[in-house]
Amino acid sequence: MAENTVQTVKAAKRSFTGLVTSEKMDKTIVVTVTTKKMDRLYKKYVTRSKKYMAHDETNDAHVGDTVRIVECRPLSKNKCWRLEEVVERAK
Repeated sequence: MAENTVQTVKAAKRSFTGLVTSEKMDKTIVVTVTTKKMDRLYKKYVTRSKKYMAHDETNDAHVGDTVRIVECRPLSKNKCWRLEEVVERAK
């Protein structure tokens, strides 16, 4: 009798680069990610922005920093992203 082998394939984790807009919580930052999307009707680019709560274990990021966040398991009700790296510090 042949054994059934099951292979699990992990999906690539999404990552975004955005601007830190809040750091008032402990170990949590709010990152605003802006994207440009073409409007179907008017054929013009429209700027869209969305806020993500991300886990910052060492409280390393500050307001104005450009950071990269990566998808992870749910850490709380609103937090399922974690800080990967600080790309650029605020001046």
